[in-house]
Amino acid sequence: MAFTNNVMIVRHKLLADLVRLWKQNELIEQIDRLPIKLSPRKSKPLGRCCVHKERAVWKYKCLPLLGMDMADEKDELDPLSHYAQLALERREQMKENILCVIDEACSSCVQINYEITNLCRGCVARSCYMNCPKDAIRFKKNGKAMIDHEACVSCGICHKSCPYHAIVYIPVPCEESCPVKAISKDEQGIEHIDENKCIYCGKCMNACPFGAIFELSQSFDVLQGIRRGEKMVAIIAPAILGQFKTTIEHVYGAFREMGFADVIEVAQGAMDTTSNEAHELLEKLEEGQAFMTTSCCPSYIELVEKHIPDMKPYVSTTGSPMFYTARIAKAKHPDAKIVFVGPCVAKRKEIRRDEAVDYILTFEEVGSILDGLDIQLEQTQPFSLVYNSVREAHGFAQAGGVMGAVKAYLKDEADKINAIQVSDINKKNIALLRACAKTGKASGQFIEVMACEGGCITGPSTHTDIVSGRRQLMQDLLKRKESYETMG
Repeated sequence: MAFTNNVMIVRHKLLADLVRLWKQNELIEQIDRLPIKLSPRKSKPLGRCCVHKERAVWKYKCLPLLGMDMADEKDELDPLSHYAQLALERREQMKENILCVIDEACSSCVQINYEITNLCRGCVARSCYMNCPKDAIRFKKNGKAMIDHEACVSCGICHKSCPYHAIVYIPVPCEESCPVKAISKDEQGIEHIDENKCIYCGKCMNACPFGAIFELSQSFDVLQGIRRGEKMVAIIAPAILGQFKTTIEHVYGAFREMGFADVIEVAQGAMDTTSNEAHELLEKLEEGQAFMTTSCCPSYIELVEKHIPDMKPYVSTTGSPMFYTARIAKAKHPDAKIVFVGPCVAKRKEIRRDEAVDYILTFEEVGSILDGLDIQLEQTQPFSLVYNSVREAHGFAQAGGVMGAVKAYLKDEADKINAIQVSDINKKNIALLRACAKTGKASGQFIEVMACEGGCITGPSTHTDIVSGRRQLMQDLLKRKESYETMG
């Protein structure tokens, strides 16, 4: 795996260590020693005041990996082994939240967003003072400016008006990354995620420099199910083609070695999404509707539900590739538990609404599980699938993939349809979508909306770095001969 920051290393290592203990049937017996093992007495903790603080952080970071969060702690004296036992005995995922903030790990970041640096020249113009709407600018004896943070409302006007750029903006990384303002500090100064606003895009998770935001994992629910002899079937998102540096047959073989009874590509369901969405698009346009957006991205669906309700009539009613694949899997294995595998946080929300899908594993979790189980990809028995999906269905993993598949399916009829991409749900693109919803007008008749810039291949819970993932995906797509273009 190409780790791009130390937070990724921490997450990967911690889950891998937990899985390793589970494999050895020592999770309950040894988990209490794990924080001490990871931070020995004479070690130098990164970003923490002391080794004891670091150990506390390790402890509480274990909780979401076990499928719990800080709210589950009823007594601070309860050891990790207590929660490990609860996790291994659990038969249903009861938690409502998808993400959680580890308050021990949260540094509270900055309490102020603007500060005047020593670049201030104490100028005569005093633009910062003259333009401040709250009279929050004060002056030292040497004439240089300072901010009264009690009066400051962080409007940023002083920052924009300073001719020397002496006033700097200090962001709170998680708050800055959230496109819908779902993250804010509570009364203790700890960041809090508002579930009524959150669209589960996962941007905050990787933005936090202290790794304080975690997904609530279902890794041990899946592993325990396999150990109990429950039949598990993995349905794997198309972005898998860009995750592991080996053949896809070896990757699927690794899932078989993990204990999955079968592997089905979500690209198979993507073909149903393509055909249904194509026909729905033509019907909507014939009825006089100005445009239609895609419905594959669960973060976009959450955005519409919570923040742009006027867009609902313009969203396709077609199910996601996961939706159709889950039903293919259930028809083939009616007695199995279905596990979706992908790069997405928001899918954890989607499966709550889909009775056909039982669990979710992210690519990031799969990478840690493989390490913990000591499964070497190159040494696995290759597993080839009977059903081969068209190239365009696998292309759903990248931005423009859904749009490209629909146009390829429609062939000549696609010439009269202007399709556009909205790749990355950020504040600018949200404003664009709001305008389209309000006016009922758009620059294209078919709009593909993806929460992640570049599509699912750049999702928040991928196993590889973005550049390598994109390159590997494209190389694999070029090798695939089955296509709508060659179909009659």
